[in-house]
Amino acid sequence: MPQLAVFPKAFMHALCKDGSMCLAEWISLAVKLNVEGLEWYAGFLEMANEKNWPGFRQQVEDHGKVIPMMCCSPDFTHPDRVFRQREIEKQKRWIDMTFALGGSYCRVLSGQRRPGLSMDEGVKLAADCIAACLPYAQERKINLILENHYKDDFWEYPEFAQKMDVFCKLVESLDHPCFGVNYDPSNAFLAGEDPLELLKRVSHRVLTMHASDRYLKEGTLEDLRKEENGTAGYAKRLSHGEIGKGLNDYDAIFSELKRVGFDNWISIEDGVDGMDQLERSVTFLRHKLEQYWPVTANHN
Repeated sequence: MPQLAVFPKAFMHALCKDGSMCLAEWISLAVKLNVEGLEWYAGFLEMANEKNWPGFRQQVEDHGKVIPMMCCSPDFTHPDRVFRQREIEKQKRWIDMTFALGGSYCRVLSGQRRPGLSMDEGVKLAADCIAACLPYAQERKINLILENHYKDDFWEYPEFAQKMDVFCKLVESLDHPCFGVNYDPSNAFLAGEDPLELLKRVSHRVLTMHASDRYLKEGTLEDLRKEENGTAGYAKRLSHGEIGKGLNDYDAIFSELKRVGFDNWISIEDGVDGMDQLERSVTFLRHKLEQYWPVTANHN
């Protein structure tokens, strides 16, 4: 059966920008949930000091949980070669961070969809940078996972490989045993596309998943697509919400994942309206996992 992790979506500013929350506080909240792991974010303020890394792993493991996944946002589509090389070095440090925390999966992205960047050029830039990181990851038994992303919280432009055809082209250009997909169904809606169509195109490459649900607070998805460029952070029309009550069809998603033999980590990006909401989302997903990956008794 796949295992569940949680991500502190509601506390990103507090943990990454103003320091109004410390990681020990988040850990104390998360370990009370019915999950096996806590997904980490490379931009947590307290992770800047490498001496802190072993201590956070110990704190989590002391509660019987693990840190399976690292969420980070390399920007590999910048036109300047020196900038891209710095991003490769940052990604390698995040791989080291993942290793130190005991994780096995470290996210990569393509980069920002800057004006004037063609599809072929952007795919080549991103693929070359990811390929440059893969031997380093393999040495540490870390898998790099490319997410069909919308936009990092702190980026100006949306993800270069946001659109399905671009994302699939980038995935297909990278054939390596330590590379796969982190599938996020909600992000496909933001590209104006069907998350199930995307899943069927890449399900054989999916190593991990982000689970969330999204709602439009006003207007339509078409309105959202018209205003996405050049806006820092997430679009105002969009809202995270309780999983199972939004746009995603989790029965169809889990049916396809079960069909291809998926049995790995699902990290929950939720709880923006409080820990009670996050707990309800955990309960919903736990029930679905038991439905699609039932535990059978061993009768000897």
